[in-house]
Amino acid sequence: MFGRGPRLLVGTVIVACAVLLGPSAPGGVPFARPLPAEAAREVVPNRVMTWNICNPCGTSDVDRAAEIATYAPQVIGLQEACVRDVERIRDHLENIYGLVYHVEYGTVLQNWGRCGGAPWNPGAFGQAILSAAPMEDRISVEYPDGGSEDRGYMAVTTTVGDRSVRVFNTHFAQRRQETVRADQAAVLAAQVARHDRAVVLGDFNAVPDAPELTPLWALAEDTDPECRPSPAGTCAPTTDWHTKFDYVFLRGFTPLEHHVRPTPYSDHHMLHTDLEPV
Repeated sequence: MFGRGPRLLVGTVIVACAVLLGPSAPGGVPFARPLPAEAAREVVPNRVMTWNICNPCGTSDVDRAAEIATYAPQVIGLQEACVRDVERIRDHLENIYGLVYHVEYGTVLQNWGRCGGAPWNPGAFGQAILSAAPMEDRISVEYPDGGSEDRGYMAVTTTVGDRSVRVFNTHFAQRRQETVRADQAAVLAAQVARHDRAVVLGDFNAVPDAPELTPLWALAEDTDPECRPSPAGTCAPTTDWHTKFDYVFLRGFTPLEHHVRPTPYSDHHMLHTDLEPV
């Protein structure tokens, strides 16, 4: 049996851990799980990732951070992201795994139902970019027509590998809103076209041969060299319903290796890719 002193010490350590990690949602687990043996030990300098983290899904931000830390991309684009969740994810990445990221937000909604907060001060919801290198020239643009929910894109200038690059992150209108997505693609493509070196991350809610993605395919290639905007293309699904909605479009980069990683913490898989400047 422990004496009173050791028991108090153990209790103090448990409370300290709970304060440090804290649950991100009701029922969240306040303790970090170990990473797999093959996990990256530090940020991978030429790796980018896109992930729709699913919201509201009642997922612990500790678990989300562990998923990201396993692959440790230099740049990460998150969709369906609440500002408070992203802040916790960033803190967990640093405090638990020693991975330091800068964060910029592309908020399009103040949404109490998705992000909590007081009814008069709801949480901010939209896109976010985490980058190991500093970011500058951030813009956040709401599409003229978001469809059934306000949608937009954000962009920053940061570093991938050792090259300066314009990184875009977007979330297109939900399914069965093809004409809305077509207009959104035209708006986004006009901005992407201004940059010789660009990475476009996001959940486009459209399969590769959907006509609304034509403006983006005209400017860039998907990181998957086998995935093309035709029925003959072989595109790995990126969602639990076995469709490809998530993309890493590239201008001025050659993809070296990419992976789609299913995760129990979202209905979208994680898509990460290692790049080489052209």
